[in-house]
Amino acid sequence: MKAALLGLIHPHSASLLTTLDNLPEITAVTLWDADPSVVAKPALPASSKVTTVTTDLDAVLADPALTFAIVCVRHDQAAALALRVIAAGKALMAEKPVGLNLEETLRIEQAATRAGVVASVLYPRRLHPCMEAARTRIAAGEIGALLSMEVRFLTTQVRFRQPESWLFRRAQSGGGILLWLGCHCLDLLHHVAGDEITDVGALMATRSGEAIDVEDTVALTLRFRSGAIGTFHAGYALAFSGGGYVNMAGYDSYLAFNGREGRIVWPDLTPRLQIESRPPAGASPARDEVFAMPASTSYGGMVGDLFFRRFFAALRGAGAPPTTLADAVRTARLVEAAEQSAREGRLVRIAPPPGVAAAGGSAAGLLGSGITGAAGGPEPRWPEAPAPEPRLRSPRLSS
Repeated sequence: MKAALLGLIHPHSASLLTTLDNLPEITAVTLWDADPSVVAKPALPASSKVTTVTTDLDAVLADPALTFAIVCVRHDQAAALALRVIAAGKALMAEKPVGLNLEETLRIEQAATRAGVVASVLYPRRLHPCMEAARTRIAAGEIGALLSMEVRFLTTQVRFRQPESWLFRRAQSGGGILLWLGCHCLDLLHHVAGDEITDVGALMATRSGEAIDVEDTVALTLRFRSGAIGTFHAGYALAFSGGGYVNMAGYDSYLAFNGREGRIVWPDLTPRLQIESRPPAGASPARDEVFAMPASTSYGGMVGDLFFRRFFAALRGAGAPPTTLADAVRTARLVEAAEQSAREGRLVRIAPPPGVAAAGGSAAGLLGSGITGAAGGPEPRWPEAPAPEPRLRSPRLSS
């Protein structure tokens, strides 16, 4: 099949082209960018599958041989491009977060639904064998009802990640680490636990010392529909782990699901789970489960290959896509609720997705945006003073 990569200077453009090159299902690739200077000399790996490099979006989308397009551009440019792909009747693979904000992401999701096109957001970690195994074990009741969940996701400091980049300009990125990297963790919490986040409390800070106007550190407290609670800490915090955007040494990650009958921990990004659950007679309740993961240079490694193949199966009508744009909408609601919480110094309730009952009762009366105060009574208040609005500490830089 033929694919188009729309956007050639995004931090993930090179990895996504490599993924297309690695997948035998892809026979031809069109590269597009709005900038003629980028098209003239794209800074991308060589690929024998690339047949066209162009600035002519109309021609790309009018190609009857084109099966799907990957939208991989600056966040403030993504919505218009995604809507063009959908209007052309092409399947869509969208880089997260899909749109600049909840309003844009919801508009894209609704357009894809109306058009009946297959559309996914790139959350490949769902298919990591550790996360698939954890999801299966939790659904089977192996660790009992969930009590709490813990997530930590730290990566290299802003100074090692091109602080002049559009990723650190709110008008172009839409947000900071929570939107850019925390989205993966928020999605996994919902997906692996089989639960919905209903309330969020957030503290956000900009502590890098660089001239940026988005948060680089965030701490969330979460309440789930089941009654479980959770915490999430993310930050550009590592001082001695190298730089760049493709640097597996530059992460400190931890994800734990704690239940009444045991716990499941993904202690880092290696293919290993630490499991505590009721053992067979004479066996230890604590054990490690290690998964084989063949090496791959694709986006997300072998997991990226699996993600795209699940997407290809959906294009053939052989099952559901690995994610839908409704998953991106869920994340966008969480992020906007967290930002509201940080501004106002209070817990914020999130309306459930369509078809999911609200915690403690009906979803009637919730705002269309999906973000409200706590239902059924006064909004819970924190004792601390309301968090200040993020402030730009130096003149905005263009990218």
